Amino acid sequence: MADDIISEMAAPIYLPYRFTAGRAPARFLAQVRRGVLTGQRCPRCEKVYVPPRGSCAACGVATEEEVVLPDKATVESFTIVYLPIPNNPIEPPYIVANLVLDGAHISFIHLLSECDNQTVRIGQRVQAVWKDPEDWDYALDNIRYFRPIDEGDVPVAHIGHLDVDGNWEGDT
Repeated sequence: MADDIISEMAAPIYLPYRFTAGRAPARFLAQVRRGVLTGQRCPRCEKVYVPPRGSCAACGVATEEEVVLPDKATVESFTIVYLPIPNNPIEPPYIVANLVLDGAHISFIHLLSECDNQTVRIGQRVQAVWKDPEDWDYALDNIRYFRPIDEGDVPVAHIGHLDVDGNWEGDT
């Protein structure tokens, strides 16, 4: 009977789709094409969203004010990926992380590299490694990945509360 156990199955799935960016994401991608990261600030709660969505998820109001942000971030959470993904040029194991850019309050997903996977931690400081400018397009993959930098970890309670200079926005 043990020989009848199914341990693997191939089930290809194809999901063709077209994505059209709205006004806020299109402006964001145009800035990324120039090597600039921007977010949009909510006029009510003042949270900065990256990438911008055009409205605040918490308040439901339109976001128009653009904020230029540095390419430094803090690791909010991460996972080590051990399974290969078909047609993905990245060989496992590799790290996918939720990163909060300095000056932003919401995380986005990107790769971490140039690090020992076992030493990555929540609160770790990282910085973008950009592709060569001649290879830039209207895509967040203009950033090849983020790598750890020699800055102290951010306490968990302070993640998402750093200003654009990497300083905590609250009282000391």
